[in-house]
Amino acid sequence: NLTKCTMWRPSILWVQRSSSVMRCNPFSFVHPALVRPLCTSASRPEGLSKALLAKGKVTREHYEYLQEKLAGELEPTERGVISKELGELTTVVRISQRLHDQIEEAQNLKDLSATSADEELRALATEEHQECLAQIYESETELIQELLPKDPAEDRNAILEVRGGAGGSEAQIFALDIFDMYKNYASIKGWEFEVVSMTESDDVPGVREASASISGDGVFGWLKYESGVHRVQRIPQTETQGRTHTSTMTVAILPIPEETDVQIKPADLRIDTYRSRGAGGQHVNTTDSAVRITHIPTGTVVAIQDERSQHKNKDKAMKILRARLFDAARSASHASRDSERRRQIGTGERHERIRTYNYPQGRITDHRVPITVYGIEEMMAGELLDRIVDALHQNGQTKQIADLMRSLP
Repeated sequence: NLTKCTMWRPSILWVQRSSSVMRCNPFSFVHPALVRPLCTSASRPEGLSKALLAKGKVTREHYEYLQEKLAGELEPTERGVISKELGELTTVVRISQRLHDQIEEAQNLKDLSATSADEELRALATEEHQECLAQIYESETELIQELLPKDPAEDRNAILEVRGGAGGSEAQIFALDIFDMYKNYASIKGWEFEVVSMTESDDVPGVREASASISGDGVFGWLKYESGVHRVQRIPQTETQGRTHTSTMTVAILPIPEETDVQIKPADLRIDTYRSRGAGGQHVNTTDSAVRITHIPTGTVVAIQDERSQHKNKDKAMKILRARLFDAARSASHASRDSERRRQIGTGERHERIRTYNYPQGRITDHRVPITVYGIEEMMAGELLDRIVDALHQNGQTKQIADLMRSLP
């Protein structure tokens, strides 16, 4: 089935409708094959072609400058940097040149259809002009995709961290529910989900905090908008008067860095060991296998006690520590991108909830898009999360496109 996408687009787009999710995301790195520009100018921003051509001209001039520079004598390091930049610009230059040629051809066909004395030739020129316009809209779409800012971490695996928030025991139960939701979702997507640590609640079937490593194609890029405060409205099992309670928990999605991405000096670490303890104060084992690592310069602390082996707990703790430091460094070095991210998902404060799970109404509402879906059981089974994730990517890339349009000459 085909349905018209009415959100922002450089041309009207037709996208496939799956059985469970209407995918309306023309610029997503996940579903580029679904995009099919339609031959119409109904919703193209005025002056788009002119702006893209101007941007392409500037890029092409810089590309030619780099080519000339590469032909001269350079140090091996500088030559490698220039060669890499040339490789990154090649696609933009190729598409912008194609767009330039198509626009010239379209103008020639338009002039021919308006001035030719031959009626048959005018009709043929008009038909070819429409076909050329369709090619122009397609090239514009491709060029915009190339010009949108790309996050190099999008293809990385990710660390999932959940923590109970406001609401006491009910918040910890909800934290475990959300943790299991992502586990189910990972299974549906064919990703590997490995529990890294879990601190269980003392008196309820929940967790104070838990973390997992999720591995697969583009995991961080797909889940990055899940970070923030999630709110639940439901009647707790311990509620005797049937009143609905509101509780919160927080989710953090961190890209997993390569070891070369984050340099951690041994002198900057304080490593403490202690005996692991489970719920109710019972000893998990009788050796000092639990590990707490403190990164002294930043004050970041990671504690792991899930494994019986101190060595394994240390490895897990270092993995999470490296991810947290990498995420902090990314935020510091990309201030504008971090500002955009905070506008979309919030800073994690309680009043900045990103999503509400209303059990009595069977409703899940994401407050950033906004979008509402129904079916709590299906959502917690991971079956409806794609709907919200798709909408969030569409929303984020719509904002990126708006920023891009403002930056074009």
